[in-house]
Amino acid sequence: MTASLTALVRYQAALLAGSYRWVPPLLVYAAFLAIGIQGGGPILDAYGYAAGGLLPVSVWLTRICASNEPPAARSCTAAAAGPGRAHGAALLAAAGAALVLAVAGTAYVTLRSDAHSTNHQVAVPVLPALGAGLLTALVCLLLGTAIGALCSWPALRRPGWGVPAGLAAALLVLVLGASPANAALSGMVTGSQHGTVTVPWLPLAVAVPLTAAAAALACALAGRRG
Repeated sequence: MTASLTALVRYQAALLAGSYRWVPPLLVYAAFLAIGIQGGGPILDAYGYAAGGLLPVSVWLTRICASNEPPAARSCTAAAAGPGRAHGAALLAAAGAALVLAVAGTAYVTLRSDAHSTNHQVAVPVLPALGAGLLTALVCLLLGTAIGALCSWPALRRPGWGVPAGLAAALLVLVLGASPANAALSGMVTGSQHGTVTVPWLPLAVAVPLTAAAAALACALAGRRG
């Protein structure tokens, strides 16, 4: 009987939790927030900072989940559920882990930051800012998951290339003006300067299909190369 996708995601999440390979990305992201988020800093700038740091961490978590299952266990899972579905569950588990970090990071920013513009002259509404911060983190999370899916097996068959390719892609996505992540982060910085909240609907609308396409490609390749 074909395993349900929910059961597969739970299985991949349990593998991730039991492997403790999530600890290094968690510690790196926590240190990134602790160093960069200053008490009383502008809240929108801080949301952008936290979201930007989440992107490479999402790449990292996705690469972990894509290779976390031992080969023998992967073969059994693929036989029971299909290699594409099994790989898709691993990507969803990675996105779920990154989402936990996104929520925690956004909450940390909310508690530590000042709800005012960059010059501390204009008050920023906290709830709309919180929503914009979460959506900005989601944009970065999705793009990080897409990069991780394309920079790990089965899309990238040489393991040694995965880390440099993932880091380079994450950097490009953050700095290129045409990138949804860059657009979302720029909107937070510009909004902080003027004390206005810019919700990144358009970057999110672009990030969702890009991530879906990357995940679909990785799952299709898992079926062909499994």
